[in-house]
Amino acid sequence: MIKKIVLGLVVLLIVFQFFRIDKTNPVTNPANDMFVVEKVPQEVQQIIRTSCYDCHSNQTNYPWYSNVAPVSWWVKHHINEGREELNFNEWGTYSRKRKLHKLEEIEEAASEGWMPLSSYLIMHGDARLNQQQRKKLSVWAHNLRTPSQIEEP
Repeated sequence: MIKKIVLGLVVLLIVFQFFRIDKTNPVTNPANDMFVVEKVPQEVQQIIRTSCYDCHSNQTNYPWYSNVAPVSWWVKHHINEGREELNFNEWGTYSRKRKLHKLEEIEEAASEGWMPLSSYLIMHGDARLNQQQRKKLSVWAHNLRTPSQIEEP
């Protein structure tokens, strides 16, 4: 009985491999990138590129395990959610209100430590932010939104 269950699971995992995720990164207009629109300091850019870009941009670097279903489906779901929530490459298309709200969320995420997700950090230790990086990101987001330097697109 156990052999049949194990065999069934193995067959199921093999079948899953035929359902691949789309790893094509969307084409973006560089003029809409946050780094261009807001003239983000180099240090902050590096923090965002290292710890945020895989899920919150159209420049995702898919890791090796994104080739293995069903893990790949979970990864793609997280990337889609991340891009929908905040996409640094689409920043220039956001309304002033949305930009201010996203800056507030960046500030909170950095200062409270809920981003990057702990599940992401398991395989991406280099994305872990130290206290100094969290503070730098938080202060930058706070300063950009108060007094607001954000204009309508």
